[in-house]
Amino acid sequence: MTENVVVLGAGYAGAGAISKLQSELDDTARLTWISDTDYHLVLHEAHRVVRDPTVRSDITIPVHDIAEPTTQFIQDSVTNLDVDEQVVELADSEDVEYDYVLVGLGSGTAYYGIPGLAEHSLTLKSLDDALEIHDRIETASREATRGEPAQIVIGGAGLSGIQTAGEIAEFRDKHRAPLEIHLVEALDEIFPGNDPEIQQALRDLLEEAGVRIHTDDPITEAEDGVIHFDEGEPLEYDVFVWTGGITGREALEGADLEKEHNRVNAGANFQTSDERVFAIGDSAIVDQGNQPAPPTAQAAWQAAEVAGENISRVIEGRPLRTWEFEDKGTVVSVGDKAVAHGVKPAFGLSMPVDTFGGRPAKNLKKLIAARWIADLTSWNRARKCWSSL
Repeated sequence: MTENVVVLGAGYAGAGAISKLQSELDDTARLTWISDTDYHLVLHEAHRVVRDPTVRSDITIPVHDIAEPTTQFIQDSVTNLDVDEQVVELADSEDVEYDYVLVGLGSGTAYYGIPGLAEHSLTLKSLDDALEIHDRIETASREATRGEPAQIVIGGAGLSGIQTAGEIAEFRDKHRAPLEIHLVEALDEIFPGNDPEIQQALRDLLEEAGVRIHTDDPITEAEDGVIHFDEGEPLEYDVFVWTGGITGREALEGADLEKEHNRVNAGANFQTSDERVFAIGDSAIVDQGNQPAPPTAQAAWQAAEVAGENISRVIEGRPLRTWEFEDKGTVVSVGDKAVAHGVKPAFGLSMPVDTFGGRPAKNLKKLIAARWIADLTSWNRARKCWSSL
């Protein structure tokens, strides 16, 4: 009997799983890939588009460059997952039946119930988001003057917030744009939860780039043109970007699965409370013992390999593999510079210090993105994209 295997999403989790499943499944299974975009976005480089929209062709990979001819691709938005009927419901296309489904839809933006935040902020979850931020900053800079520079505020000083602030600073410098850039964090330090050494290194680069850092004061309300804080004075803005957190996708709200904030609970083998539903990436809360796997690109890459194999295993009646996240380190860019921390020896590189910057960190970040592009397509394509990474 032919099994219908459906993969939802074209992010790191979805694209990586498709690549693995295509190598694992034989002619006893039919593979369908569903995404609302017809390309995979190298999301951890999407901030580059904020500075320069022309790089988008280098950080987007068309689906047809990843999917084999035998893989059916449907471009549409998932509206519901009916686990009782084993059906994926779509916005514009006919429902898709499945025997096994892998949920890799990514995440939505968390606003934490802060009044006005969703209505008045931009986000960075897609290529369109990055292009809109670029357009808004470009417009604001044209309307500003040296005497009255445009105020750009980035809320949330995690990975996305820091990298977005760095790109806007590069845009400002390249175009001599009258911009003032503010990075706002509710907790007492930027890049919360990370080692103080990389926190300080990133703070140094941001301050060197002229980014004004505001910490230890949460946003309590956002209005048109102004943000209010718990203690500090209101901060006026011309462009406000919110990168403060993640939540699950609305499409999973009605799915009869164990979940938290629409993120599906999954075991270390990626199986959910329904044995025919697997979940990975930001859509999932994957059990790793004391704490779930982090919602990061490298976790999704690692998970996709095992999740794809496990769907093949369950079809064949073999035991499922369990997955353990291996933290291979962190590399964060601030414009054209970067900081690396806790990087394990890879690509023939071994660093004598735990935290480093300069050309080694910059090239390592490029190499990480290039490796992912090469894994999905080819090293020749990755080489052509190198200058944009």
